[in-house]
Amino acid sequence: MRRLSAILAALITATSVAGIGVRGQTATSVWDGVYTDAQATRGRAEFSAHCAGCHGATLDGTGEAPALAGAQFLSDFNGLTVGALYDRIRTSMPQDNPSSLSREQYANILAFMFRSNAIPGGAKELDRRSEYLKAISFEATNPHAGATLH
Repeated sequence: MRRLSAILAALITATSVAGIGVRGQTATSVWDGVYTDAQATRGRAEFSAHCAGCHGATLDGTGEAPALAGAQFLSDFNGLTVGALYDRIRTSMPQDNPSSLSREQYANILAFMFRSNAIPGGAKELDRRSEYLKAISFEATNPHAGATLH
């Protein structure tokens, strides 16, 4: 019985460690076309209505609001997941009324931000669910081309 318990404990530990490793990896990158152009177009209108007053119409930042396009933005979020970025935006913006937009609106705005950073679109819309977005890595450098955007 003791031997069976030890074997089960080892098996559970090995399974847990393997699961942690798999969850920590992301198979998809923003460079794999994770939003559509139509979604980014909707996001542009929503950005103009809810975000441009602080972040600027061209996403270059104004006053204390940071730029949402360019090398600094890409660098700030490099290595995180799209889910982490999405959740940060969703829970803290707009600053005067956080979480006031729908999940779809936040996804559309994020798609617009990606397009504004020359991250290519694709055939499928950016999901509005954090748990799916956490499987997408945000990288400042396109791993397929090896080039960094500025």
